[in-house]
Order: sequence, then C-alpha cells, then structure tokens
Amino acid sequence: MSHLIKRVVFVIACTFVLVACDLLESKAPAGIPVARVGDSYLYTEDIANLVTAEMTQEDSALVVSSFITRWATQKLLMNGAQRNILAEEQERLNNLVNQYRSELYAQAYKDALVERNLDSTITDAEAKSFYKENKSNFKLNEELLKLRYIKMADTDYNIEEIKKRFTRFNKEDKKYLDSISVQFKAQYLNDSTWIRRDKVIAIIPPVSVENSDRLLNKTEFLQLRDSLGLYLIAVKDKLNRNADAPLEYVLPTVKQILLNRRKLEFIKQLEKDITKDAIKNKEFELYN
Repeated sequence: MSHLIKRVVFVIACTFVLVACDLLESKAPAGIPVARVGDSYLYTEDIANLVTAEMTQEDSALVVSSFITRWATQKLLMNGAQRNILAEEQERLNNLVNQYRSELYAQAYKDALVERNLDSTITDAEAKSFYKENKSNFKLNEELLKLRYIKMADTDYNIEEIKKRFTRFNKEDKKYLDSISVQFKAQYLNDSTWIRRDKVIAIIPPVSVENSDRLLNKTEFLQLRDSLGLYLIAVKDKLNRNADAPLEYVLPTVKQILLNRRKLEFIKQLEKDITKDAIKNKEFELYN
C-alpha cells in the first residue's frame, strides 16, 4: 500500500472506527480493518483501488471518506431493517433477492451460450429480404440528403476551375478535387451516402434550421458565403420525413433486428432442450 493510502486510511480510521471495550475480547478480523458496523468490517484492501496516484491528499481523503460513509450507512440501514421489518416481509424480500440472483445467473449462462454457439452473421441478402417484406415499417423520422460540399477561401486562385469540376463531378473531376483537397478548409464529397439534415446544418454554418427547406433542395450547384469562407454545395437527392427509409440507411438496424430474433429463437430452443435433457437424465421430475 502506498504511503498516501496509509495516511488516508489512518485519517479515516480515526474518524469512523469506534472500538468498544468488549471488542478487544472478540475474534480479531482478518486483514487491517478501516471501519466496523456491528459484525461487519471494511478492510484496507476494500478501499485501496479508490485512490490513484493523480489524486491530491485532500481528494483521496474525500473519496475514501465518502465511500466509507456510504458503506456504513448501507450496513446500518440493513441492520435496522433486519431488526424492525416483520419476518413475513423479510421472507418476501429474501425470496425476491434469491429470484433476482437466479435470474442473473441464468441470464449470464444464456449469454455465454449465445456468444459461443450462435452464428451472428446476417447477410445482406437476408436483410434485403426482410426489408422488402416489412418495408412499410421503416419510415423516416428525419429528412435525409445525398450531397457534397466544399468549404474554401474566397481568395483561392483556381476557384473557377474548382467550381466547374465540383459541378460536373465526373471520375476525373473527383480525382482532381481529391488531389487538391489539402487547400480546402473542409469537404464532404461522398454524395452516394445518405446523411441527416441536422448533420448538414451542423457542418455548413450558412445553412440553418430556418433556411434549410429553401436551400437544401436537389441542385447541381449552390454557392454560399459567410465570414469564414465560401461554400460550394450540390444536393444530389433528398428524402422527406415519413418517406420509406432506404435500405442502405437502415441496413444496420435491419441486421440488428434479425440478429435479435435469431437470439430469441436460439434461447427458446435452448430452454426446451435443457428441460428435455433434464427429464431424460432424471434430473427433473414432476410429481402428481
């Protein structure tokens, strides 16, 4: 244990450990105790990881003190509950605790079996088939755009050439723009991917919520200026809210839905098989 932790433990121990005279005759606890509530002890190893080398002595003392206070409060509340809550209610609470413990273990076991045995690969073909059958369930709740844009300085010497290449945007133009991209302040040239309108507003300052309906329509060329520079924008395609969501946009969601369904089916079959095997091996019996 570091010197700092020892000092913190000493300070906290002096504050929180009240040792009664009869404690001297009780069985000595294992390890170095920091605090005691009834028969429960908190040891130095329980708090050692709370303090890091980056902490000041004051911060370390505060962290350890808060932890011990919470620990002591929970123990005292638990002791008070055991003394004052009716036996029937304690039994009910214990049953809930046992049930929750059982569910935690069962879920951990099922998760481990799923991880080990389930094929988590969902092919694009499977996703496409599911999407076609359920297309009406995939509606957009946001506006999508396919666009490209460049942010540049008004003083760029080859600005007219850039505008021409940006507007035409054939294979050679893409190569040209990519080759000079270091001179741009910002760029987004992947106009084959859908992007949310709010993201466009966030990355192109002259476009706002108020003017986006007017500015962000399908267009081969739009030029905007502000105090930060010149913006070239081309909106290739647009989808409004409540339109059918394109497959490429919802593909990750579709695959996750299919994977979740596969997991549920696997677990359902697993539970059936476990019960069937237990009956076969006489580990599970029903008595009439």
